[in-house]
Amino acid sequence: MRVGVLTGGGDCPGLNAVIRAVVLKGVGEHGWDVVGFRNGWQGPLTGDARPLGVDDVEPILTRGGTILGSSRTNPYSTDDGAERVRSVLAAQGIDALVAIGGEDTLGVAERLAGEGTPVVGVPKTIDNDLGATDYTFGFDTAVHIATEAIDRLHTTAESHHRALVVEVMGRHAGWIALHSGMAGGASGILVPERAFSVDEVVSWVERRFEREYAPIIVVAEGALPQGGAEVLQTGEKDAFGHVRLGGVGSWLADEIAHRTGKESRAVVLGHTQRGGTPTAYDRVLATRFGLHAVDAVAEGDFGVMTALRGTDIVRVALSEATAELKTVPPERYAEAEVFFG
Repeated sequence: MRVGVLTGGGDCPGLNAVIRAVVLKGVGEHGWDVVGFRNGWQGPLTGDARPLGVDDVEPILTRGGTILGSSRTNPYSTDDGAERVRSVLAAQGIDALVAIGGEDTLGVAERLAGEGTPVVGVPKTIDNDLGATDYTFGFDTAVHIATEAIDRLHTTAESHHRALVVEVMGRHAGWIALHSGMAGGASGILVPERAFSVDEVVSWVERRFEREYAPIIVVAEGALPQGGAEVLQTGEKDAFGHVRLGGVGSWLADEIAHRTGKESRAVVLGHTQRGGTPTAYDRVLATRFGLHAVDAVAEGDFGVMTALRGTDIVRVALSEATAELKTVPPERYAEAEVFFG
């Protein structure tokens, strides 16, 4: 059997652990040939691929990013894209494909599976916003990185008696902001699921200053002020139609400074949240996802995605995996609100 594997969308820690598990189990237990397609769906579109053997993947468990490269290529953005993918897979003798990615990558996988391509999905999104799985790998690492940054920023904020606004990833879901803000003792957390009042944020900041404690506000990149529009870094859109967000942190820091008269600065963590070594949790979760993806391929169970439910890895239909985003529920946000101001 000849099995292809690709990584699509934004990179995140743990991708290499999945690749490693697929290769080691696929080759070691089943004697498969494994082929890695480069740069997400661009690989199957163009035929850009490389063989993956045991020696290629043995040392990659601790490495961030992906040895296969990634992109936000969407085969369905052109009329013949899906047919080109099928032609390349047939030409290279691919019997099954393991697609590792988030909502967009798995959305392509679902459509291809519905058209007869044998695909198994593995969930990857740093935002932890796929509804069919309890957690996705990369999220734990991102939260650790953001929390460490917040811990460090507390000391400089105290030293200079200034307010700091920390902007973290989270286009439509505020899980990174919620977890890192709670873990880091933030004075306020702003998420895309709930429009925020600038007046309320200012009150949190002022109450902290009254207690001679420098405030830190954690804001997800997709958070919106009440009655406001998304703060856009650029009007450009990717192949899946997503506008690049960013800038809400700087905007809010300026508002805080203007309304309080206190020095306020913004810190945008950006791509540092994606980089570096994955945590132990993410390495184990990603490895388990890869192992169970191999089992699905071996059993001919296609059109499914591996998912974490409690402590078990299960399979769910790709259609379920991409049906809706998992957002921060009001009760989880209410837990964090106890500590605001």
